[in-house]
Amino acid sequence: MSQDGASQFQEVILQELELSVKKELEKILTTATSHEFEHTKKDLDGFRKLFHRFLQEKGPSVDWGKIQRPPEDSIQPYEKIKARGLPDNISSVLNKLVVVKLNGGLGTSMGCKGPKSLIGVRNENTFLDLTVQQIEHLNKTYNTDVPLVLMNSFNTDEDTKKILQKYNHCRVKIYTFNQSRYPRINKESLLPIAKDVSYSGENTEAWYPPGHGDIYASFYNSGLLDTFIEEGKEYIFVSNIDNLGATVDLYILNHLMNPPNGKRCEFVMEVTNKTRADVKGGTLTQYEGKLRLVEIAQVPKAHVDEFKSVSKFKIFNTNNLWISLGAVKRLQEQNAIDMEIIVNPKTLDGGLNVIQLETAVGAAIKSFENSLGINVPRSRFLPVKTTSDLLLVMSNLYSLNAGSLTMSEKREFPTVPLVKLGSSFTKVQDYLRRFESIPDMLELDHLTVSGDVTFGKNVSLKGTVIIIANHGDRIDIPPGAVLENKIVSGNLRILDH
Repeated sequence: MSQDGASQFQEVILQELELSVKKELEKILTTATSHEFEHTKKDLDGFRKLFHRFLQEKGPSVDWGKIQRPPEDSIQPYEKIKARGLPDNISSVLNKLVVVKLNGGLGTSMGCKGPKSLIGVRNENTFLDLTVQQIEHLNKTYNTDVPLVLMNSFNTDEDTKKILQKYNHCRVKIYTFNQSRYPRINKESLLPIAKDVSYSGENTEAWYPPGHGDIYASFYNSGLLDTFIEEGKEYIFVSNIDNLGATVDLYILNHLMNPPNGKRCEFVMEVTNKTRADVKGGTLTQYEGKLRLVEIAQVPKAHVDEFKSVSKFKIFNTNNLWISLGAVKRLQEQNAIDMEIIVNPKTLDGGLNVIQLETAVGAAIKSFENSLGINVPRSRFLPVKTTSDLLLVMSNLYSLNAGSLTMSEKREFPTVPLVKLGSSFTKVQDYLRRFESIPDMLELDHLTVSGDVTFGKNVSLKGTVIIIANHGDRIDIPPGAVLENKIVSGNLRILDH
């Protein structure tokens, strides 16, 4: 078959596949109640557009030869922005802001049921508690009205709404909207595995929230975008709810509202310097004359090591983003927000292989005008993804003030210790059971714990500490123990007499 013939054949197959998917989606839509119909239709239409693009795009989505380092002035050092100081009218600047937290994730990777934002992280406070405290403190301090918006998913919406009642008396208006619900597709047939719109029972695994890139369409469709624009709001500050470093920064906000060159940025991405732990993080590059976020999944295999190199790509995206509301409205109405598709393969409990198509919020940077990166201190990136991260934020390395965590002044080095807790600590309840109290870690550089290990009260860890209990052994670190540059292995049981 000639090359032309082959590509025509390919085209026919794709058209037939698209038609099959369309029919399946229409079948699913007929099972929606009148109450569900409108938003289900929007979700399925959004999925169809994404699926169409997925069929059209082939191979890595970036041409490695076109990737360049961003120009010097396109990534500003935070110190330069802070040096400008703050204007007297900071309250009126703050009143132009809306804080949006990405709240679609579950706590399953940490062994918890329900929304991740409801896990206790410090003195019984959850991620959500800390967020509300931060914004309430802002509103009280500056006599402002900064609202909090939560982007929930169908996985987190119900549980989150139940808990919101407890903040009724706080000085923060809280709004929620739901991101879309898309059908997972069979890896072989590429057809949706859902048979109807329900997502309980055997249909539980048939649906997924399509990544945080969905924020633009969902926020627009919810009506909240227009509401805030009518109220005179101009920017959203978007971040992951599990990043405890993502607090409202007045210097960045002032830079947005009062730019030194008079030309406002529509999109600011906070980036920070890579360490060995961050080599896989998405990085900002210059691509065809625009700032562009490049993720590791988009990189051709031959260039992955180059992508990970800390010398060539020194920074990565923290996912703390400041975005113009007016620009989101304009681009959404022009259907001009362009984000690469992330193909995420999953194996369901029954062994079925599926794929879910996702997008990432930061990838839209190239669609906005006058985008900017700001290289912020590492303290603005404090994500809690594992119990190892949880140990750091619960410890005396940080002090808590009005919902914000700051590194203790008593720590001589501003760097965060490297903590690796083994699989016995993966679930939050196991982790809590293994620490009678959180150790003193002010002078810790590196902690590795593996196997069946427990910590008594008032333990102090300094320098590099490695504790390894071999299979079948158990190590109890006694109360009050001070371990400095020690390797502990073997078996150490302490029993009540």
